[in-house]
Amino acid sequence: HVVPIIHEEADLGRLAGPVRDELLAKVGAEAVARKDAVVAAAWDAIELWAGSLGDALSTHRVYQDGLPVSEHAERIVADLAEQGSRNYRLIESLVGRGATLVPTEDPALLVREYQVIKAAIDAGRTPEPSSSLLAERDRFIAQRINSTLPTGGTGVLFIGMLHRVGPGLSPDIEVRTPIEYLTSGDPPTDRPAEAG
Repeated sequence: HVVPIIHEEADLGRLAGPVRDELLAKVGAEAVARKDAVVAAAWDAIELWAGSLGDALSTHRVYQDGLPVSEHAERIVADLAEQGSRNYRLIESLVGRGATLVPTEDPALLVREYQVIKAAIDAGRTPEPSSSLLAERDRFIAQRINSTLPTGGTGVLFIGMLHRVGPGLSPDIEVRTPIEYLTSGDPPTDRPAEAG
């Protein structure tokens, strides 16, 4: 499953404050409150969908954009969950139900992205994603999934909406996006995607 997400401030670590300040300055408190409500509603729907997966998730692999390949991945998840990230609390819940956490991103690419975002904020500009850097990240994420999702396993990838990982996935991986469920609140009617 490819689950499109909207990152919360708690997911941004040290950039959360500067990003929020920049957003408040550009669009105002009312628009930020509306954005926060949309993000909260999206996470409500994602949590409902994740609950529909059940409790026996031993064949599931959980992938998260922004989570570097590192021996500290579990600590990163725990720290961000503790800071209030619904995304990372959900990952902890899935792992607690038997899923396996798979660190997903190239740390060097994440550092480059952080530097680009920080430089934009420091210069008073709105951070814009670099399409070439995003494409590099997407290729790396797809390679991680291709190399770690076992035959018969189910992958759950939480990923920002600007990413395009699907084209890099192996042809034997069936990709499903629970978007209908996320927008309607109706339970999913199909089976999870599996590596074949």
